Amino acid sequence: MSALREKILIVATTLFQTRGINSTGVDTIVATAGTTKMTLYKYFRTKEDLILEVLKRGHQDFQDWLNDKLAKNTRQPAEKLQKLFDFIEEWVTAPDFQGIAFIKASAEFPSEESAIHQLSAEHARQFREYVASLARDAGVNDADGLALQLSLLAEGSIQAEQMKRGSGSVTYAKKAAKILIENALKF
Repeated sequence: MSALREKILIVATTLFQTRGINSTGVDTIVATAGTTKMTLYKYFRTKEDLILEVLKRGHQDFQDWLNDKLAKNTRQPAEKLQKLFDFIEEWVTAPDFQGIAFIKASAEFPSEESAIHQLSAEHARQFREYVASLARDAGVNDADGLALQLSLLAEGSIQAEQMKRGSGSVTYAKKAAKILIENALKF
């Protein structure tokens, strides 16, 4: 990947997260990246293509980070499920935390026909499926049900924390998740 393409992605990610996608024009992206529209469009056919790439990259980076944390800090499948909210809390309380890109994007592109909205919905589904796979590995009978519950807790508490830093929402979500997980592991 070219260094310039990478720089455009990094700049666009930061601007989309801090200013919003619709509030960030291509002119601002290229000016901040120190390049031209021609160069941006060489790498990304449209602004929508750039947005989709930013969302894909953000989702993959988070998933890689979470997988790495769980792999390095847990041994048993049930332990991975139980540690999930510890790492979400770590991510949310980091100084560079800026929220969940797919939630922000789906709010800015609410039409279900939008490719951006569709990708955002797919990322939410993938996270839920990831949690369900952790639950299945831990022997939870209703893995999909638990995954939906935990995803709702995670997404809601992360959104609340994005709106008001230091709200404690993830701490309380973690307590609720612990009860749900312990209950699910009993059956």
